[in-house]
Amino acid sequence: MKILVLGGTRFFGIPMVEELLRQGHEVTVATRQRNKDPFGDAVRRIQVERTDPLGMAKAFRGKRYDVVYDKIAYCSNDIKYAMEAIDCGKYIYMSSTAVYEPKKPDTREEDFDALDRKLVWCDRRDFPYDEVKRQAECALWQVYGDRDWIAVRYPFVLGEDDYTERLLFYVEHVMKSVPMNIDNVDARMSYIRSDEAGKFLAFLADRDFRGAVNGSAHGSLSLRDITGYVERKTGGKACLDPAGEAAPYNGEPEYSICVDRAEELGFRFSDINDWIYELIDFYIDREEDGK
Repeated sequence: MKILVLGGTRFFGIPMVEELLRQGHEVTVATRQRNKDPFGDAVRRIQVERTDPLGMAKAFRGKRYDVVYDKIAYCSNDIKYAMEAIDCGKYIYMSSTAVYEPKKPDTREEDFDALDRKLVWCDRRDFPYDEVKRQAECALWQVYGDRDWIAVRYPFVLGEDDYTERLLFYVEHVMKSVPMNIDNVDARMSYIRSDEAGKFLAFLADRDFRGAVNGSAHGSLSLRDITGYVERKTGGKACLDPAGEAAPYNGEPEYSICVDRAEELGFRFSDINDWIYELIDFYIDREEDGK
């Protein structure tokens, strides 16, 4: 198939593109070309500013793709610019579990109804992250309901290649005994591993499915589990202090993400306990090597 990827040159976009190539698809990557990618001559490239509707229309005029992956759409205007500019058979949007308000144990796709919310055409700076992602889905459900699309909802994505370094924050602060403000230390939360996040997206390319679908590792983990493990492994101390540096996952409730719908399609997610502590060890070793 001819596949266009908007974004895809860092984090879990890389294993996604690699898996699409392994499956034999013809892949074109469209970005601003500010970041180098590891794909070499295996992909075609288009330079475009995806927030510019005229630039999008010019870049994709006369082109047709079987599948479009939009990893960098945030808001309803981003959806509109892609849908109006690109001729495609299927559109796969990288949404987020942030659309759920609130997330809760066993959060399911039907817990967010984008048809029951007023659509606002907005840019990514117009609202907080969770609301612009909701508005993006509102555009899909309410305006482009006749199109073949999938909205993939992930919780926090973790991996050695995580440029956000949110998990690293907790590891560093425990190892150095730096005070931190964690307002949800015992809340159990869901995560997904970066390579698995990429592979599930690639898996969806030829699946006969339309609508929203969750992706997540099985199981949940609290920040006390994480900080406690780092304490035991390194001898550091988790210094919890309301006056300390605010932790990146603050404000998150206790929740888990149901992936029954995804697994009914044939994809099997891992259990978080099978890889999370190995990943934490990676960050511990990195910090120790940096001393």
